[in-house]
Amino acid sequence: MTHLFRVLADPTRREILAMTARKECTQSDLVAAFSISQPAIKKHIDLLVSENLLLIKKEGKFRYYRLNEDMYKLEVQKIQIELESILDRKLHNLKEYLEEDNDE
Repeated sequence: MTHLFRVLADPTRREILAMTARKECTQSDLVAAFSISQPAIKKHIDLLVSENLLLIKKEGKFRYYRLNEDMYKLEVQKIQIELESILDRKLHNLKEYLEEDNDE
Protein backbone atom coordinates (compact mmCIF):
# COMPACT_ATOMS: atom_id res chain seq x y z
CA MET A 1 0.00 0.00 0.00
CA THR A 2 1.01 3.58 -0.51
CA HIS A 3 3.00 5.61 1.99
CA LEU A 4 0.08 8.01 2.27
CA PHE A 5 -1.56 5.67 4.79
CA ARG A 6 1.49 6.01 7.05
CA VAL A 7 1.52 9.77 6.61
CA LEU A 8 -2.20 10.21 7.26
CA ALA A 9 -2.18 7.86 10.25
CA ASP A 10 -0.87 10.67 12.43
CA PRO A 11 -3.34 13.43 13.40
CA THR A 12 -0.59 16.05 13.63
CA ARG A 13 0.50 15.38 10.04
CA ARG A 14 -3.12 15.47 8.88
CA GLU A 15 -3.55 18.88 10.50
CA ILE A 16 -0.28 20.16 9.02
CA LEU A 17 -1.52 19.10 5.58
CA ALA A 18 -4.87 20.80 6.21
CA MET A 19 -3.22 24.01 7.40
CA THR A 20 -0.82 24.15 4.45
CA ALA A 21 -3.69 23.45 2.05
CA ARG A 22 -5.38 26.66 3.24
CA LYS A 23 -2.27 28.90 3.23
CA GLU A 24 1.50 28.87 3.24
CA CYS A 25 2.89 28.41 6.75
CA THR A 26 6.30 28.87 8.31
CA GLN A 27 7.62 26.34 10.76
CA SER A 28 6.89 28.88 13.51
CA ASP A 29 3.26 29.07 12.38
CA LEU A 30 2.99 25.31 12.59
CA VAL A 31 4.73 25.08 15.97
CA ALA A 32 2.35 27.71 17.39
CA ALA A 33 -0.67 25.66 16.28
CA PHE A 34 0.27 22.56 18.30
CA SER A 35 1.09 21.70 21.87
CA ILE A 36 4.15 19.66 20.95
CA SER A 37 7.80 20.68 20.68
CA GLN A 38 9.48 22.39 17.76
CA PRO A 39 11.72 19.35 17.08
CA ALA A 40 8.63 17.11 16.93
CA ILE A 41 6.94 19.44 14.43
CA LYS A 42 10.16 19.53 12.40
CA LYS A 43 10.16 15.71 12.19
CA HIS A 44 6.59 15.77 10.87
CA ILE A 45 7.49 18.48 8.35
CA ASP A 46 10.58 16.55 7.21
CA LEU A 47 8.51 13.41 6.63
CA LEU A 48 5.91 15.33 4.64
CA VAL A 49 8.64 16.97 2.56
CA SER A 50 10.38 13.62 1.97
CA GLU A 51 7.07 12.17 0.75
CA ASN A 52 6.79 15.20 -1.56
CA LEU A 53 3.50 16.27 0.03
CA LEU A 54 4.84 19.64 1.16
CA LEU A 55 6.56 22.17 -1.05
CA ILE A 56 9.08 24.64 0.33
CA LYS A 57 9.49 28.26 -0.72
CA LYS A 58 12.54 30.03 0.71
CA GLU A 59 12.40 33.78 1.32
CA GLY A 60 15.39 35.13 3.18
CA LYS A 61 15.76 33.19 6.40
CA PHE A 62 12.17 31.90 6.25
CA ARG A 63 10.83 28.75 4.69
CA TYR A 64 7.19 28.63 3.71
CA TYR A 65 5.46 25.28 3.45
CA ARG A 66 2.42 24.55 1.34
CA LEU A 67 0.58 21.44 0.28
CA ASN A 68 1.77 19.88 -2.95
CA GLU A 69 -1.75 19.50 -4.32
CA ASP A 70 -0.72 17.61 -7.46
CA MET A 71 1.18 14.96 -5.49
CA TYR A 72 -1.59 14.72 -2.89
CA LYS A 73 -4.21 14.15 -5.62
CA LEU A 74 -1.99 11.52 -7.26
CA GLU A 75 -1.53 9.68 -3.96
CA VAL A 76 -5.27 9.79 -3.25
CA GLN A 77 -5.94 8.34 -6.70
CA LYS A 78 -3.48 5.50 -5.96
CA ILE A 79 -5.34 4.75 -2.73
CA GLN A 80 -8.67 4.71 -4.56
CA ILE A 81 -7.31 2.25 -7.10
CA GLU A 82 -5.87 0.02 -4.37
CA LEU A 83 -9.11 0.06 -2.37
CA GLU A 84 -11.22 -0.63 -5.47
CA SER A 85 -9.00 -3.60 -6.28
CA ILE A 86 -9.33 -4.98 -2.75
CA LEU A 87 -13.11 -4.51 -2.73
CA ASP A 88 -13.50 -6.04 -6.20
CA ARG A 89 -11.54 -9.10 -5.08
CA LYS A 90 -13.59 -9.42 -1.88
CA LEU A 91 -16.88 -9.09 -3.77
CA HIS A 92 -15.73 -11.66 -6.33
CA ASN A 93 -14.83 -14.09 -3.54
CA LEU A 94 -18.19 -13.48 -1.85
CA LYS A 95 -20.04 -14.08 -5.12
CA GLU A 96 -18.18 -17.36 -5.68
CA TYR A 97 -18.91 -18.45 -2.12
CA LEU A 98 -22.60 -17.66 -2.44
CA GLU A 99 -22.86 -19.41 -5.80
CA GLU A 100 -21.14 -22.51 -4.39
CA ASP A 101 -23.58 -22.52 -1.48
CA ASN A 102 -26.57 -22.34 -3.86
CA ASP A 103 -25.25 -25.18 -6.04
CA GLU A 104 -25.42 -27.67 -3.17
